[in-house]
Amino acid sequence: MELKPGYKLTEVGVVPHEWAVRPLGDIATIATGSTPPTSDVSNYGDEFLFVSPADMGNTKQIAHTERRLSQKGFSLSRQFPKDSILFVCIGSTIGKCAIASVELTSNQQINAIYPSAAFLPDFLYYAVSEAAPRVRALAGEQAVPLVNKSQFSETKVALPLLPEQCAIAAALNDVDAMLSSLDALIAKKRDIKQAAMQQLLTGKTRLPGFAGEWAVTRLGDHATLIRNGVYSRAELSIDGSIKYLHYGDIHTSGAVHLNPSDAIMPFLGADKAVRLGRLVGGDLVFVDATEDLAGVGKSVEVVGAEGIDVVAGLHTIAVRFDKRILADGFKAYLQFIPAFGAHLRSLAAGTKVLSTNRSHIASAEIALPSIAEQTAIAEVLSDMDAELAALGARRDKTRLLKQGMMQELLTGKTRLV
Repeated sequence: MELKPGYKLTEVGVVPHEWAVRPLGDIATIATGSTPPTSDVSNYGDEFLFVSPADMGNTKQIAHTERRLSQKGFSLSRQFPKDSILFVCIGSTIGKCAIASVELTSNQQINAIYPSAAFLPDFLYYAVSEAAPRVRALAGEQAVPLVNKSQFSETKVALPLLPEQCAIAAALNDVDAMLSSLDALIAKKRDIKQAAMQQLLTGKTRLPGFAGEWAVTRLGDHATLIRNGVYSRAELSIDGSIKYLHYGDIHTSGAVHLNPSDAIMPFLGADKAVRLGRLVGGDLVFVDATEDLAGVGKSVEVVGAEGIDVVAGLHTIAVRFDKRILADGFKAYLQFIPAFGAHLRSLAAGTKVLSTNRSHIASAEIALPSIAEQTAIAEVLSDMDAELAALGARRDKTRLLKQGMMQELLTGKTRLV
């Protein structure tokens, strides 16, 4: 391998010659979190942050945690100073990384790297984030993935001199600030949409030009059920001619409309789809099984299905409503009508898994506006969804930009000093 002048090949790849490559344990103190006895409720309160992997996500700083400790519980715990870098080393989320915004503690799934004169905390946060795939690989294949403290301490990172660390961290901090602003804006827009749905879908607020009482309608009187498949993912393929809408794809989708021509979906063999109904634009597909109440009634409305062979799959209920009763576009928001959601949740049966069936949907009686008003409401909400989708795409592009910058800056391919 031919190296550029001024660069060297190291255990972490090619880096500038003057950069040091050191194990984490050589440049900082590393400690593992601990959990105070849960049997003593006095250990828990609202004073000190107690970090678990669930509290760590896309945000850099840890400023809030789901659980907190009392003074007593905190005194029994291993305490991490402000600016410690937190890294998940046990479980399915190995590699999550964050910085402590205040003095805090964590459970035993997390290792903390204490501040040191050898590095700038912000820089090491990015360096350790970049090393996360190498750390995850150490866990291997086991029931509970684990990287022990010794292995983690031996993880090597490339360290430029402090002035260059500052420059790199500042550049990446700017991108993180952009991401934080986008996250805040998306959260605000979601709240606005939620409020709009509460008003428009209940008739508390009427759009200009609409008045009068809404008609109470029993949905089953205006619905045709479409035969769905019962095949698991193991029976599907990655290519073919008949797209298959699996209930898991509805659960994981953040969208309320599904365009089969654009969506990445598994395929079902033609021989297995012979007796299944084909979905068309305007069909509404519900999940019939969920692990929590929030998932009861979750659905997608099919759009743009012309010329596409697509069928509803396992654990779904596909319904074709009379378009004179429910307008295309509006059906996607049926799941957010409070009376409809409450009706389905009251009938959902099960312990670990909650089930919805066809009769639950058919028996729902809800107040519906005219088709014209439904269409107007759907246009307003659809515009909000489009704005949220655009912001989400912008955030995704910014994340990709950050990844590219990290690859360039943390290996010295691009120098700022």
